[in-house]
Amino acid sequence: MTQHTSVLVGISHLEQRFTDFESAKEPVQLMIEAVNAAAEDAGSKALLDAGSVRVIRGIWPYQDPARAIAQAIGSPNAETVLSPYGGNFVQTVLNQSALDIQSGQHDIIILTGAECGNTQAKAAKASQDLGWAELPGTPDRLIGADKDMRHEAEIAIRLGRPIQIYPIMETALRHASGLSVDAHMEHISKLWAGFSDVAASNPNAWIREAKSAEEIRTISDSNRPVSFPYPKLMNSNNNVDQAAALILVSEEKAKALGIAKDKWIYPWAGTDAQDHYYFSNRDNFHSSPAIRLAGGKCLELTGSTPNSIDMIDIYSCFPVAVQIACRELGFDMNRPLTVTGGLTFAGGPLNNYVMHSIARMAQLLRDNPGKRGMITANGGYITKHAFGIYSTEAPERPFQHADLQDQVDATLKRDVVIEHQGAGTVEGYSVMYGPQGVSKAFVAARLDDGRRAWGTSEDRDLLQSMTNEEFCGRQVNLANHEATF
Repeated sequence: MTQHTSVLVGISHLEQRFTDFESAKEPVQLMIEAVNAAAEDAGSKALLDAGSVRVIRGIWPYQDPARAIAQAIGSPNAETVLSPYGGNFVQTVLNQSALDIQSGQHDIIILTGAECGNTQAKAAKASQDLGWAELPGTPDRLIGADKDMRHEAEIAIRLGRPIQIYPIMETALRHASGLSVDAHMEHISKLWAGFSDVAASNPNAWIREAKSAEEIRTISDSNRPVSFPYPKLMNSNNNVDQAAALILVSEEKAKALGIAKDKWIYPWAGTDAQDHYYFSNRDNFHSSPAIRLAGGKCLELTGSTPNSIDMIDIYSCFPVAVQIACRELGFDMNRPLTVTGGLTFAGGPLNNYVMHSIARMAQLLRDNPGKRGMITANGGYITKHAFGIYSTEAPERPFQHADLQDQVDATLKRDVVIEHQGAGTVEGYSVMYGPQGVSKAFVAARLDDGRRAWGTSEDRDLLQSMTNEEFCGRQVNLANHEATF
């Protein structure tokens, strides 16, 4: 069977800065604009005659947005595709698209996505109905599947929001690293200041004013505490209106359409894997077997090492995600770890951020021919992972893909006790803030028999202490889900 080499030829990023509800465009309009801009970037409107239009699911009411986009760009017969929720799915869909080009299933595939979090936030505050379209219908194809991510033990204590869970991993990693509370805060604020510096030089970033490490870690009117140890400037910034599009074609099609070679970016390899789906079942909260196995395999397939990767964008919803990825893959944390500035500063359009990181990576690779770039993508709670390596140079072997799920599934999976009465050792914790200050703590405890149990506390004196002292490693008593020390 003939194998066709896939090549990324069209990229776009666009944003809208909210002025008023009348002029604000809804996500599907931004997607249509982004697709047209990607074709213009490649220099060929003929790319709009696509075989497949693939949309990354967002926070909007559309049921089959790809069909509306396909009709708007003049490809009413294109296959329509939708992904589930998850920040990993841009890279996962691109991996599948490269395989579909390679097999000859399609010779032009369009990927797009958009979020209007800024417009939605302002509409909610003003009690404004945006009146967005529903775009009914059923996509021709789904890539990936929606799954409930919450274990019964997590539901029992109302644990499930990323701002509750990522800090648990951060405190667990802090303890594993042996850093004090203050030294750790300095460490992660310096890390995030590096991301802010990159955003300052990225013309597509939402926040282009560089923030210092001190500004990032210091509580202020504009940097309120969200969930210890993260103030606002360490959280993904979802209040952005951003859209992007990528156009992937076969090498033969690129040549036939006369697309300039200096636009071509080759996907060399892609990999996918998911950590144990329920957070409660993880062996620990400071590592990721899926990143280690799938990310390592992506490097191996391309004959790469961390030192031979010239540019990388590590998914950066929260600082712990970057630190765990660096530890698992062997990247030096003193090197630049983003090409965009990350989800806090470049913008965090929910599931679609990675489309922006790929577009930015492609632009930088065009500007630096022969370099290699790596993209990491993360969905859930450092749960769902996808990786890709790109270059202006054609790979020695056709695009390679690997799914490492069997290997990840074979790693240790902890049992969970839903109603534990008795002692345990704190593995990690988060402290939530409300309008009046500290409000609730979530505590993960390892039991003597190796199982895990959960507790919470609303004792404000205790919660305040948990933001100043190390509680990981301490003994905790659980009774009816209440944690006491």
